Amino acid sequence: MTKLLETHHLVKEYVIGENRVFALNDVSISIEEGEFVAIMGQSGSGKSTFMNLIGCLDVPTSGEYYLNAAKVSDMNGDELALIRNQQIGFVFQQFNLLPRTSALENVELPLLYAGVPAEERKARAMARLEEVGLGERAHHTPAELSGGQQQRVAIARGLVNNPSLILADEPTGALDSRTSIEIMALLQNLSYKGMTIVIVTHEPEIAGFADRIVIFRDGKVLSDLPNEPHSAEKELEKLQGRT
Repeated sequence: MTKLLETHHLVKEYVIGENRVFALNDVSISIEEGEFVAIMGQSGSGKSTFMNLIGCLDVPTSGEYYLNAAKVSDMNGDELALIRNQQIGFVFQQFNLLPRTSALENVELPLLYAGVPAEERKARAMARLEEVGLGERAHHTPAELSGGQQQRVAIARGLVNNPSLILADEPTGALDSRTSIEIMALLQNLSYKGMTIVIVTHEPEIAGFADRIVIFRDGKVLSDLPNEPHSAEKELEKLQGRT
């Protein structure tokens, strides 16, 4: 398999008054194409800082970060913005959808920023909505969609630029148990198709759907182990059998 991203001795340090605080301290991790990785850890463990760095939302104090063999840690703000737009899809706990625009228009947004012509934008956005099972809801606003449907729109938006990497920050945090499993089934299916996915979660049940679980503590990697993932589709079948 091919390495998609790797970090070498990554450090993120904050100076607060006379104190130095290490949000990340000497983190070296590699993730291969097609892997589904769950990042876990208590509040303040460094997991969100790590996600921000690999998502090019922040820059390290020291260390190196490579994405698709490009040395991202040396890039300037404009270059990082280009990487975010072209290679990374984001999914957030609170969906971050524009409330007065349709599902289709929300999914189109990254393409709008990328300067893609209107007709192509609509076609690509509709294709991604259909992929997540929401083609028939394309013209509904977020208020007309359930929480699970809104998260599906957010996932479609994250996919629309054909990224190398999907980063999902607590993607089930605002959802009930059944809907959470439905979202994990969707992410697993994307992983089976070859998409590289990294999720941050505090829920062991959600991490259990990933191929690998990395646990952070005090800015360091406490453990990094392969996982035999639960099948979200089978979990859904069990739930449906009880109703």
